[in-house]
Amino acid sequence: MNDRTTSEHTGDASEDATQAFVAHRNLLFTVAYEMLGSAADAEDVLQETWLRWRAVDLAAVRDRRAYLVRVTTRQALSHLRVLGRRKESYVGPWLPEPLLTAPDVAEDVELADSVSMAMMLVLETLAPTERAVFVLREVFDLGYDEIAAAVDKSAAAVRQIAHRARAHVAARRPRGTTSAAETRRTVEAFRQAVETGDLRRLLDVLAPDVVLLTDGGGVVRAALEPVVGAAPVARVLGGIAGAASLHPARVNGGPALVVRLDGEVDTVVALRVDDGRVTGLYAVRNPEKLSHLERETTLRR
Repeated sequence: MNDRTTSEHTGDASEDATQAFVAHRNLLFTVAYEMLGSAADAEDVLQETWLRWRAVDLAAVRDRRAYLVRVTTRQALSHLRVLGRRKESYVGPWLPEPLLTAPDVAEDVELADSVSMAMMLVLETLAPTERAVFVLREVFDLGYDEIAAAVDKSAAAVRQIAHRARAHVAARRPRGTTSAAETRRTVEAFRQAVETGDLRRLLDVLAPDVVLLTDGGGVVRAALEPVVGAAPVARVLGGIAGAASLHPARVNGGPALVVRLDGEVDTVVALRVDDGRVTGLYAVRNPEKLSHLERETTLRR
């Protein structure tokens, strides 16, 4: 093979590798994000996956999707352990980095549920390997053999881990359902009550045991502990009236309000609605977590 032929072959292989990576990129990002809860760290994982993928002999790879998911999972696990140490010194509640998502995410009920703020917080309570196994099995429906290769465990061990993780999540998973129409009405009533400072209307739309979590990361003002109960939450929200504009959005596949001050994003509030009442409010104020709200992020299974 002469130099020119070798160069052309290398160029074709490089283009083939690029096309394969691009074809699966949204899936790989979703895997990494579900494991980490951080879009910035998920992007780092994808960069590391790409560097490893570029060095692979594609002829030796039988299933490119499975191979890329395996590499992404391993890189995400490494990041997850580092993130765990970082969260130990985090100031106040830690919330996932919110993503502005397209309507098609909400249409995929399982995907929307898995990336919701409430579910992502449940996933935070799993050990790193349990989280990886749960995400790959329950969200992406990978086989036990594939997962075993990704987490360096036997298929039998993965089955046990999956069973344990499922039980753990089931015990903590938020329950209750509300139709899309009722959710929209509840979110709109909540928005109007907050914008107008209508305390009575706000108390009507908040569940008695509503929980408000605010993530300021020690950078901006935020409650350092969860605020629990309709009256305390209403008092906190009362300070927003007249000072900001609230814009409906789809964040992490669910309803949210983007709070803007002087045109700039100040806070993102994801809402959980059950039986026509707001039961959970997840307010992200940390500026370092608000960079993915200017454009939609494509998530895929």
